[in-house]
Amino acid sequence: MNYLDNKLNHRDTMTQSSTEKIHKPLTERERWLTSQVMDIAITIHKFLGPGLLEGIYEKCFCYELAKRNIRYVVQKNVELIYDKLVISDGLRIDILVDDLIIVELKAQDIYHPVWDAQLLSYLRLTQKRLGYVLNFHVPLMKDGVKRMIL
Repeated sequence: MNYLDNKLNHRDTMTQSSTEKIHKPLTERERWLTSQVMDIAITIHKFLGPGLLEGIYEKCFCYELAKRNIRYVVQKNVELIYDKLVISDGLRIDILVDDLIIVELKAQDIYHPVWDAQLLSYLRLTQKRLGYVLNFHVPLMKDGVKRMIL
């Protein structure tokens, strides 16, 4: 093993162990829902491919959730409180899966870093700990997936 390989392995180990300290493990339900979210995204992408409007992917995603008897809310409005100001329509989450996972759907050529900030804000403001940005405008769905855990 050369010096660079050793450094990369060391960095991976450090990252993994620091992640384990920060995040408690996903529950069995969260793990199962995660597998379902990924399976649904891949199934839809394999059938439809990239290049369609976000709303089409959203309808198909909700259809698949319903087929699997997974509870969800689409276009969920979330109230925000800033100081003494209540904003009743402050956030709109694309899909909230089983009141546990926030799913933001995209259909864009370029992944925008602001999507990460958006999902992180949504997670913090809703006090949820697991979320996905799923961008369907990619050749392979695995390249359009971003997962965040708080």
